[in-house]
Amino acid sequence: MVSLSVRKQPAVAGDGLRPVNLKTDLAPLADLIELVFADSMDNSGRAAIREMRYLSRMGPGLSMIIGMNDLVQGVSLGYVWVAEGKLVGNISIYQAAQWPRELGHAWIIANVAVHPEYRRRGIARQLMAASMDAISARSRGKRGPAHAVLQVEAHNPAAQHLYRGFGFLAERRWLHWRRASSRHLPRPIDAGSVFITRRRAGEWRAEYALAQQVRTAEAGGMGWLRPLHPKLFRQSGWAALNDNLNLRSRERLIIRADDHAPKSALLASLWIETGFAVSSTQLTLLTAPDYTGLYDHALLNLAVRRYGQRSALTIEHPADETITNALLAQYNFVQKRDLLHMRWTR
Repeated sequence: MVSLSVRKQPAVAGDGLRPVNLKTDLAPLADLIELVFADSMDNSGRAAIREMRYLSRMGPGLSMIIGMNDLVQGVSLGYVWVAEGKLVGNISIYQAAQWPRELGHAWIIANVAVHPEYRRRGIARQLMAASMDAISARSRGKRGPAHAVLQVEAHNPAAQHLYRGFGFLAERRWLHWRRASSRHLPRPIDAGSVFITRRRAGEWRAEYALAQQVRTAEAGGMGWLRPLHPKLFRQSGWAALNDNLNLRSRERLIIRADDHAPKSALLASLWIETGFAVSSTQLTLLTAPDYTGLYDHALLNLAVRRYGQRSALTIEHPADETITNALLAQYNFVQKRDLLHMRWTR
């Protein structure tokens, strides 16, 4: 656990709620976020903290990159709470840039943090109220519904109660798993007549139909910031070019209901995503309910044998799919987070 003493901050504009001031707040915000989320912070979170501290030392140059840096842009749209001249609360607002236009537009609520010495004073509630007012104001005049999404620890009922009070509804619990790279790989399993092959481009509709069955839009779709939408299954030429330019690779392995039928339904699908600047291989696994324990097992076995030695493997998977989660533990995946996804829609 990080130890932090609340210290006097320079150039605060009085006690209470105010917008973030990037020139003075980045360093103390990094301290606050590190303290509050020390037990759950992952590598990307720690990298964000380092970036905030680096940016806090840029001086006048910071204003030149506000529009080009996603971290700074999100922090700049948020609010802080000052008490006794000390920065003790924060909330960040990010626009979900990759949200499909056909589904409206979305905002991300993140970094809802209050210093332990100042909790139970209604600070988080007032930070949320200001943020929801800001999101409503920024959404006026835009086409389609407005969404706000957030993640909260599944075992934090107090925070969930706070968000429900602002109209957020629970979508689904997701477990975050990680398997460290290892020379010790599992043996191939005897999966009988199971045939695993690469998905053809024309089979995107069959894969989308499988997703509609097991990753419904009402339950949050494919995971964090991946609402169910055809574009996740049908890659455009521009997206393929962008992947090539950024040295990203996306492989899709499937199991068909009938390998001899020209338009067979799909019973399982595994996405394997790698990248030059990414430290782990990201998996996404879909399995028809009647075939869990068999087809998910076969696909995980193949993925671990093929990629488990060269890189870490990560996967975000629904907590309610208990059989698949037990298989992940069996293949030495370690659970890192247990998060509830919540959404507000207007």
